[in-house]
Amino acid sequence: MKLLQAEDRSIFQMMKSCLGRIAITSTALLLASCGDKEKAVTQGEQTNALVITAIPDEKVSDQEVNYKALQEYLAKELDIEVIFSISSSYDAAVERFKNGEVHLAWFGGYTGVQARAAVPGARAIAQGDVDPKYKSYMIANKNTGLTKSDDFPSGIKDLVFSFGSKSSTSGRLMPTYFILKETGMMPEKFFTKPVQFQTVGGHDATARAVAGGSVDVGVLSYKKYDSMVASGEIKAEDAPIIWVTPDYADYNLTVHPALEEMFGKGFIDKLQKVLVDCPDKGVLKAFNRDDLIPASNDDFGGIAEVAKELGMMR
Repeated sequence: MKLLQAEDRSIFQMMKSCLGRIAITSTALLLASCGDKEKAVTQGEQTNALVITAIPDEKVSDQEVNYKALQEYLAKELDIEVIFSISSSYDAAVERFKNGEVHLAWFGGYTGVQARAAVPGARAIAQGDVDPKYKSYMIANKNTGLTKSDDFPSGIKDLVFSFGSKSSTSGRLMPTYFILKETGMMPEKFFTKPVQFQTVGGHDATARAVAGGSVDVGVLSYKKYDSMVASGEIKAEDAPIIWVTPDYADYNLTVHPALEEMFGKGFIDKLQKVLVDCPDKGVLKAFNRDDLIPASNDDFGGIAEVAKELGMMR
């Protein structure tokens, strides 16, 4: 019995020793692995790559697919590494641009103005061919019985109304301005029921909310509405257009001045030319545009004035 106990202790000690060595080896491997990952992250941060982002005005899952062709086009034409990095919200896209985490951003008119005001030397370099004269659609659920009119539909004041994102130009800023001009009141005063905002999703969320009846009336980008109807994502009869806003300037590609330090003086002008001269509709799908045209900061002065008038910007 004693012999058996001694053997047991011997076996136990041998197993303990082996397990100890395994644990030490595993820990070493884990630390080495973590070190490699940290090293890889550090090396990635040091890589001179042009990082692109965009405001999430559509489903984020669609953005990564749509921007792949743009990545490949710019990488080939400029002979640099190009990365597309999703931003979780409108505000996040602006903040990341301010911090220099991203260098080229597809902004709305309002977010573009915010970003450029925060980063001296930032430039709007391109916009879609339709963007100098953009507009918003006000749409209503079919059960409201509302139809399209040239006059502002003042009868909507007792209905449940929804904007899109709070930082959206076509889904909030400019519609707010036009409601104020048409009624003499800010939306929260004009509507008798609390004004809603779409906090998850882009303009497509507004369209679906109206078509589905969770809100009575909403306002969104005309381009997104038209594309959703064309693709069958919503039916026009479920959420008919009841009013179209006057025109205003909207979307733009804005660049961070750090690109001149990263890739040399004159790089931003070169980037602008490559974008504006792009003939590939697959690349332009990233922006849902047929063509890009040159843009400048002055093109969006009106947006800045509206934002200041509404108290949404200093």
